[in-house]
Amino acid sequence: MSFQGKVALVTGGANGLGRAAAARLIGQGAKVVLADIEKETGEAAAAELGAEFIRTDVTVPEASVAAVDFTLEKFGKIDLAFLNAGIATGSGMIEHFDLDGYRRAMGVNLDGVVFGLNAVVPAMRENGVGNIIATSSLAGLAPTPFDPIYAANKHAVQAICRSLGPVLIEDNITVNALCPGFTDTRIVDGIKEHLVDGDVPIMEVEKVVDGIMELFEADFNGQAFFIQAGMEPQIFKFRNVPGPRAD
Repeated sequence: MSFQGKVALVTGGANGLGRAAAARLIGQGAKVVLADIEKETGEAAAAELGAEFIRTDVTVPEASVAAVDFTLEKFGKIDLAFLNAGIATGSGMIEHFDLDGYRRAMGVNLDGVVFGLNAVVPAMRENGVGNIIATSSLAGLAPTPFDPIYAANKHAVQAICRSLGPVLIEDNITVNALCPGFTDTRIVDGIKEHLVDGDVPIMEVEKVVDGIMELFEADFNGQAFFIQAGMEPQIFKFRNVPGPRAD
């Protein structure tokens, strides 16, 4: 697998899946820009990996535009985008609802993808080709009673990708949702002990990166691509919506 000459923008690139995917891309010949709100961590990651870095708050539309402009100034094009920035929710529902936590989670996990798409698609149209992956979750494919806000924004991410994919076919741009299960990143720090106690498998980051690289080379569009412990990565098959019936 080679990405020689490709240019990639990775949000949430300072650590976790973003950093690991960036490392794999660079190892396969790509040039990568890491975009992350954590300046020191991001700069250190970029220095270690041989990437570029721009501090980016994905909850701000102009910041995503700036990240795209920075990438174009450095490398002249964008072939790949991994819209991966994400956080744990920090808000429950009903008695445990936290408005600030809710808005922050929706801002990073959902708005960050929306703003990223709005910024990167025009650049890919100019390039004549593009491949976009947005990080959803298995929580975006099924009810998640222990974290309904997280489920809400992750469902929205896969729905946007599935809806936008067919629109971008004529532009030679693919957009797909990455839906991993529990993975050993900071996002599970608050529940990791419970997962271990419950014998719930936690995937190594590199297993998910294998799926990311497969998705970057895939020719399908507008799909939710799940990665689960003990299974091969694959497209999630949604049931068709029931059609109308005569009264």
